[in-house]
Amino acid sequence: MSTLFKLFISLFICISLTGCWSSEELTEITLATGLAIDKDDEDGFKVTIQVVNPTEIAGDQISNRSSVVIYSATGKTIFEAIRKLTKASPRRVHLSHLQVVIFGEEFAREGIGETIDYLVRDHGFRTDFHMVIAKDTTGEELISVITPLEKIPAQRITASIQSSQNFWAPTKEVQLYELFESMTSTGKEAVMTGVYMVGDPEIGKTVQNVTQSDPPVKTRLNSIGIFNGDKLIGWLSEKESKGFNYITNNINNTVGWVECEDGGKISLETTNSDTKLKGSFVNGHPKITVETNITVNVGEISCSIDLSIPESIKEIEKKLEQKTVDLINSSVNAAKEFNSDIFGFGSVLRKSQPKQWEKIKGNWPEHFQQTEIKANVTIEINQSGSITTPIYDDVMEKTGSGG
Repeated sequence: MSTLFKLFISLFICISLTGCWSSEELTEITLATGLAIDKDDEDGFKVTIQVVNPTEIAGDQISNRSSVVIYSATGKTIFEAIRKLTKASPRRVHLSHLQVVIFGEEFAREGIGETIDYLVRDHGFRTDFHMVIAKDTTGEELISVITPLEKIPAQRITASIQSSQNFWAPTKEVQLYELFESMTSTGKEAVMTGVYMVGDPEIGKTVQNVTQSDPPVKTRLNSIGIFNGDKLIGWLSEKESKGFNYITNNINNTVGWVECEDGGKISLETTNSDTKLKGSFVNGHPKITVETNITVNVGEISCSIDLSIPESIKEIEKKLEQKTVDLINSSVNAAKEFNSDIFGFGSVLRKSQPKQWEKIKGNWPEHFQQTEIKANVTIEINQSGSITTPIYDDVMEKTGSGG
């Protein structure tokens, strides 16, 4: 009898616990995949969401309807503006599936601190969405562009950031807690990738933008934005952005080139890059040593050179080492012009030289300007391809152009 009673109680508990007490039907909610935040002259904040049109996402057939819908609202606070979206959206807006948050450039220059507070504080958010700046435009304009290939434009921006960082390296993936930590930590400033738009924004909002092989309106990634506190203060060039990623050990794969003696070029693919930062004080002044070890493969040769000769390999390695040092130095010089330690050199000194750091941390921006940065780069060519002499030589010999 006791066993039967226990079995009954167990079954009762299992039945009573099935289901989710706080669940909501998909027909009752709107899933937002993108959120744009801009300045509003009257209310203070303007938020724009990109929500999925389920009927268009589910089907494989191409229609003349957009796969997403855009809603906007304004408010004195971010929280108020997002709640006011229900005046336009027929369903309650859920932000738990956000893939990207876009800040308009004007808004970012005035400060995004209040926005970050809301995003971190609200438990309804996931934290793995990407954060970018709409360069030279508003977040609303950028998030409204309908893009080809990806049915959901927010996915297109996310995929572009990941692809660019992994295979070209002038951009950086930034997610919520990394941005929060950079904005609040001593000895490090925040960065964010910039996304810009080419073409007429009004056309970009229409299905016309995805019905042509060459869309009239495109979104492009464009270098890295520098912050001071919570304010955007400037931009790195593509070259400087790549140097930033070398310094911060954020290079997965990229391509570079060096010139040959005869004016041609050799393209090299970076397959591995490892950077370590070392902090020290020399005669009371801070110094950062950037030690970067890079492995590359030869990807293309358009000059006369024999890679079976060890001296030729060494010559290429030395040229690429110097070129990488120049990239790193250009990034450091740009950051010093903006007086923003985006590399976290201050954090390196805090961890390696805590006593000396305590003496200068209160005035780190001034000391950052005077910090000596020494870049040491070592290049190793791992593979030169299946041929050691370039086809270029054979073509020149055949055509009689080799002299």
